[in-house]
Amino acid sequence: MSSPSVIRRAFARIPDKNVWTIYTAILLLGVAYGVSIAVLAIHLKANGIPEIAMGGLAAAFALGIVSLSIPSGWVVQRFGAKKTLLVALAGYAACVSAFPFLTTTTGLSVARFFDGAFSVAIWVAAETALLSRSHATNKAFVMSLYAMSLGLGYVFGPLLAIGVVAIAGTSGSFIAAGVLALIAAIVILARLDGGRSAEAAHGEPGEHHDDGGAGTPALRVLWKIKTACLATFSYGYFQASVVLYLPLFLIQSKGVPKERTILITAFFALGMLLSTTLVSRLGDRYGHLLVMRALGAIGGTMVASFVLLSSFAAMCVAVFVAGATLAAISPVSLALQGVVVARRDLGRANALYNAAYAAGMLIGPPVSSVLFTKLGGGEMLLHLAAIWATFVAITLVFANDDPKRAARRGPAAAKPDAVAE
Repeated sequence: MSSPSVIRRAFARIPDKNVWTIYTAILLLGVAYGVSIAVLAIHLKANGIPEIAMGGLAAAFALGIVSLSIPSGWVVQRFGAKKTLLVALAGYAACVSAFPFLTTTTGLSVARFFDGAFSVAIWVAAETALLSRSHATNKAFVMSLYAMSLGLGYVFGPLLAIGVVAIAGTSGSFIAAGVLALIAAIVILARLDGGRSAEAAHGEPGEHHDDGGAGTPALRVLWKIKTACLATFSYGYFQASVVLYLPLFLIQSKGVPKERTILITAFFALGMLLSTTLVSRLGDRYGHLLVMRALGAIGGTMVASFVLLSSFAAMCVAVFVAGATLAAISPVSLALQGVVVARRDLGRANALYNAAYAAGMLIGPPVSSVLFTKLGGGEMLLHLAAIWATFVAITLVFANDDPKRAARRGPAAAKPDAVAE
């Protein structure tokens, strides 16, 4: 099937221009992330920041996400997605642009904290708007394109970073990221409909509306989405750790030139980009949790096997497969929670979901930094593989959290408040 045909079908399935506006802004944000993340470890190392301190900076970023994830759900509900996105994108642009001008660990930690705080506000606002504007049979597709928008950014970002570093050094990459985030804010300002209830009019028959009355208690919402939260916790733990320590592992243990490590992020994102639509279709058809379990098993195996690889080409293949599996879990897990919670609870669910992601980012780097420093990069990677093995095991215990699985087992196994798909 030709690319124009695929694009036409995508527009036919998603006619709302606001959804595509969000995709455009998220693509620009993804490029900004890719440009900055690709050079982060190299920049910190060049400025004399030790590995242990790098773990602390990652923890500061995650702490910003944890601190603002729950309030972000309330902010989106109170002020709407557009205003939230505008303020958060501008805030992120300021933080990332200031990063190369900061020389102390304290200053860098403050910048990373607010980087995380503004980032989570962007994610909660975008995900809530997209899930609210989609319906039960379309959520995985809508969220897969959201993930692809970020994925494209992570592919193009490192490639752009190579050129920017050659011209303006690693500091220039952070400035470029800030400019891209500002452009994303301009796109939102010019093209996205405003209004706090703009998404509420986009429901579809057969969905779990329940828009009237008080929202579901937070603990009940969390229990509904526990497996989705576990998936994003595992991914946050994994992602925050490998971004910092995989490049250093390649340089120190595998003899890979530091310039080539920039390509690792691109291969990881390319794997996600090429697999996410197929994975989402499989999730819609066979069950989101079943697909997440398979992806976790394959991706975790790739992470473990990475320790044994010696050629850079083989490493790139392993990173590509890890991206095609582990990074592709995100849109499927978002789709899962989108069909098991009421529309009125989406903001709260997305806030809890991103809090779980941040918790993984908060815990992962400090633990990984100790393992990397005391035992070595190989042992650090093996413990990340163990995290994914634990995720797979727990999803077996709670297999009925997926409405499709419960439906196949009959009415007695189905959750009374599950969404009909």
